[in-house]
Amino acid sequence: MAASAQMKILPEMFQGNGCASLDDTKSTVSKVQTRTERFQERVRKHISENYSEFMTNHTSPDIFLEESSSLGREINDLLETVGTEGLAALNGSSQKLADNSRELRELMLGLQVSEHILRIDELFQYVEEAKGTKDYLVVLDLVGSLRSLIYGEGEATSQDVMRVFQALECYETIKVKYHVQAHLLQQNMQERFDRLVQLNCKSYPNSKCVTLLVSKEEAQLQDIVVALFQERYNPVKLCEFLLENCIEPLILKPVGVECNDNAEAGTYIQLSLSYSTKESGTATATATATAANSTATGTQLRPNYKQVLEHFTLLLQTLSGINHSVSSTQHVFSIIGDHVRDRMMQLLVNECLIPAVPETMEEYQTSTLCEDVAHFEQFLADSFLINPDVDRGLSQFIEQYETYYRNRLFSRVLESTREIIQRDLQEMVLVAPNNLSTDVTGDPFLFPRCMVSKSAQDFVKLMDRIMRQPTEKVGEDEADPLAGVIGMMLQTYIDEVPKVHKKLLESIPQQSVLFHNNCMYFTHWVAQHANKGIESFPALVKTLQATGANHFRVQVTYQTSILMDIMDGFEFESPHTLGTGPLKLVRQCLRQLELLKNVWQNVLPDKVYNSTFAELLHSFTNELVRRVFTQRDISATMASDVSDLIDVVLEKAPKLFREAHKVHQVRSWMKLQQLKTMMNASLKEITELWCDGAGPLTANYKADEIRFLIRALFQDTDRRAKAITQIV
Repeated sequence: MAASAQMKILPEMFQGNGCASLDDTKSTVSKVQTRTERFQERVRKHISENYSEFMTNHTSPDIFLEESSSLGREINDLLETVGTEGLAALNGSSQKLADNSRELRELMLGLQVSEHILRIDELFQYVEEAKGTKDYLVVLDLVGSLRSLIYGEGEATSQDVMRVFQALECYETIKVKYHVQAHLLQQNMQERFDRLVQLNCKSYPNSKCVTLLVSKEEAQLQDIVVALFQERYNPVKLCEFLLENCIEPLILKPVGVECNDNAEAGTYIQLSLSYSTKESGTATATATATAANSTATGTQLRPNYKQVLEHFTLLLQTLSGINHSVSSTQHVFSIIGDHVRDRMMQLLVNECLIPAVPETMEEYQTSTLCEDVAHFEQFLADSFLINPDVDRGLSQFIEQYETYYRNRLFSRVLESTREIIQRDLQEMVLVAPNNLSTDVTGDPFLFPRCMVSKSAQDFVKLMDRIMRQPTEKVGEDEADPLAGVIGMMLQTYIDEVPKVHKKLLESIPQQSVLFHNNCMYFTHWVAQHANKGIESFPALVKTLQATGANHFRVQVTYQTSILMDIMDGFEFESPHTLGTGPLKLVRQCLRQLELLKNVWQNVLPDKVYNSTFAELLHSFTNELVRRVFTQRDISATMASDVSDLIDVVLEKAPKLFREAHKVHQVRSWMKLQQLKTMMNASLKEITELWCDGAGPLTANYKADEIRFLIRALFQDTDRRAKAITQIV
């Protein structure tokens, strides 16, 4: 029953679709199959001639594409005739007809593969036509379409078609032809780009000349640039040339720059750069014109930052013709920036901008560095060379400008400080010439007349200049960039001078005296500027005073030791005569003091000089007195000789002072005078001078000493014994 029902349905179904019977359908399918096979054979021959045997073939793929479309429509009509329901009926009634339906679908797949290959062939022909018109953007689009068809990157091609297509013998040949076309396109675009944008560099023994020529044919330049950069162009060579031959020299060297907007008969813009390739700072003739605007750093000339920014801007403006958009997110300069940005920003900040930070307040007040850098950063951002939100090198420089300035200022001051410290202390000048000791005594705020090192005077001038620096530009919330500079300078002086001049301070008396005066001079200066906010003011004053005094004390102690070394040889020739030796030693000590006077008297302040020489003379005279008291027996002749010896001291010592009466500051001066008196006095006179402990001798001598001297001077008699009993 079911079979008879199906046979009844089929004629009705086929009649509704234009086929009177199953036989008619079979006949139609057979005819379409035959025509399709013949068509495929012709297509196969066309593909074989083009992609296997590479024979000359002038047949257009358009003819095959039209025929393929016609056959495709007929097969689709037949497939619609034998629908799903009809196919089920056919399966039940006629397996032969069902097989024909499947064959139609296979024919359709083969036809689609043929059509896919023909479209590829058609695109290859279009590529050749577009290359003839040098329309590179069209060629680029066609090559992109070829790639999509060959590698199945588009969604329009079914997976079944790609599976069959990639299994064909011609597939590898088509791929090779595609890659050849893509390579030729890249090569042609590069050659065209190189004609429109010419980058040349000529090297000489000591210099280099770089020339950039950019075509003014904007339309052609835009087409070739956009096409080139869209075709996976590798700009490494271009970027390396710009970085090595243009960007780095513009930042690091004085560069001669010439721009010509009408080069090559007005068809090109030309930019010429010339610069020295020597490592030393001697610029070649090509860069001489720019040397005046450069700063010498070590042995290398550094261009002025304004000149660098100006030349950099000119370079980018010259190349602006190639800076076109190649995608929704990229311009040519942003691609170039990916390769040069890090090195460019590093050099720009470290080698150009930081060295351009002012070193003095005067420069700081007039500097427009921050404004110039902000404008330049905006220019780079507008040119798409940097992304200011990501590439913040210039912004960070502006943010840290105050820190850079403070560091530069400190560095400059410290450099000047160290240079002054290295100078010879011996070169000296007179300061406060009108401030006599009497004036200073009445006004402790006056600095006494004395000599200081010329370097110390220069040091004070440097501190004065720093204190005079204007601070109007410093805001209320900003730290004073000069805070702590004076303290740093003085501490450096205190620490470094004893190291740098160590040997001279130890061996040359005048050096230590000058260093002492220098420290006192600085102390006075700090005290005068106590209201200027000098940090650690009290500690500085104490440190300066202690440092100067300590080194001076070392020298005074050393000079005392010299006198004591001389006096070590002081010996009486015999119990009865002094001999010539002691007199020679005394005269040697006085000569040593005379020499010291010559180098100290005009250098030290009078008060310091007097007190120092009083101390030295005290040590000397006290030792002389002590030596006399070592003699247990002093004859009349020896006493006379000792008196004469003391006379020499009493005569010469006052001459060591500018005012002779200042010798009375020597603590043992009266003691020495009294010793001379006792050398010439009788026993009675000595006892009267003691006067039962109330006489003048008691001011400098003890009773034991007087009794010892009486025993040495006088013979043992009742009168001596009586006199000794009176010395209590």
